[in-house]
Amino acid sequence: MQLVLASASPQRRAILERLGVSFTVRASGAAETHEGTPEQVVLENATRKARAVASAGADEAVLGCDTVVALDGRLYGKPADEGAARLTLAALAGTTHEVLSGLALLLPGGERTTVARTRVSFRALDEDLLDWYLATGEWRGRAGGYAIQGAGAALVTAVDGDYENVVGLPLASLLDIYPQLLSR
Repeated sequence: MQLVLASASPQRRAILERLGVSFTVRASGAAETHEGTPEQVVLENATRKARAVASAGADEAVLGCDTVVALDGRLYGKPADEGAARLTLAALAGTTHEVLSGLALLLPGGERTTVARTRVSFRALDEDLLDWYLATGEWRGRAGGYAIQGAGAALVTAVDGDYENVVGLPLASLLDIYPQLLSR
């Protein structure tokens, strides 16, 4: 059964490639919701993405994923511009936030979903560190405005949970709902 990744994320592709998993990419243009609890939002968005690219009757596994950063009930998605990235990173500075990813796996026999959650602690960010990070441009297209696998590692003091979840694809949770992934 062919795996279809309903995402154009280079990080998600890289994680699957590192595992040697064969897959195809069908990027989804599904409209995302921002209403509800963080868990509801990531599950709904992951499901919308998977359903948007699924082919009726096809013998394939379609994987949708959505990731957000949450702090005190507020969701931080991908900042629209540098000003929004500055505000997001300033809000996360010196705190511990959660990174949540929803996974939706559509199989011929049904649908499997789960939510992964990882706690990430940020150091206090003075203006110099904030300016330095924003100048990298790495915040673009990243939930919470940072990339832990890149220069964003300098902002982080601790990770409690699945590191790959923070990168963009929670492997432990994916293997829980699709244990056949590595035996394909």
